[in-house]
Amino acid sequence: MEFAVIASTKDEASMNIKENLLPHFRVLDETYENENVYAYEKIKLYTINSDLITHENIHESINADFFIFISKHKSQSAIPTLSIHCIGNWNENELGGLKNRLVFSSALMLRKFFLVLNELGKDSGYEIVYEATHHGPYLERPAFFIEIGSTIKEWNDKKAGNIIAKTIITSLSKETKKADVAIGIGGLHTCPEFNKVVLRNNIALSHICPKYVLQQLTKDGIKEAIQKTVEKVDYTILDWKGLGKEKQRVIEMLKELNIDYKKTTSL
Repeated sequence: MEFAVIASTKDEASMNIKENLLPHFRVLDETYENENVYAYEKIKLYTINSDLITHENIHESINADFFIFISKHKSQSAIPTLSIHCIGNWNENELGGLKNRLVFSSALMLRKFFLVLNELGKDSGYEIVYEATHHGPYLERPAFFIEIGSTIKEWNDKKAGNIIAKTIITSLSKETKKADVAIGIGGLHTCPEFNKVVLRNNIALSHICPKYVLQQLTKDGIKEAIQKTVEKVDYTILDWKGLGKEKQRVIEMLKELNIDYKKTTSL
């Protein structure tokens, strides 16, 4: 499998992570958007000069099996975080991508990266989290974002950039192990209950729909999350206390779709 890591000159954290990757890479005799392309084993490192979340259909100009976007995470909480998440929109596409469309991802790959990130970042002072599926860009290959948050101080923190760089190199050198595969529904954007589930169990999560968009979640959205997971999805996990008033409606949709579910409180 060939991997493409995508950095952006418009993103401080992206450039930080790139600089920490470069010592491991060799420069190739090719360019992309007038920027050098680098390689390390089965990974190529590309740099774009536009925003990552609106650089649509990058698979049409870069030939790779899997895309990893290195990026900043921005939040009002300003909590230092190292995060990973699937790509796509549960409703509108205000931040790139397509309306009501998700991007393929691999639950097992995400789990592998998340566990390595937890190991390498455990004493860093950063919270290590899954984020709910959100924003663009749209592409037709499996992909995810791995990010540094949440302010310019953290985006430029070389320690954080090094942790992400090491996570990429270490994870892609490891075997991808089997686990139960699930999608997640409910809870906060930084997925505290789902984070615990993955750390406590042999469970891999792909797309996660958070509480703040549950009113817009449809049966088609649930089917899309399952279809856009590379592996066969075994069941859905519900953040039981994070479903709010939508709990019964979500349960009914899952029953109508004949999809099994488990509760975070029982895992």
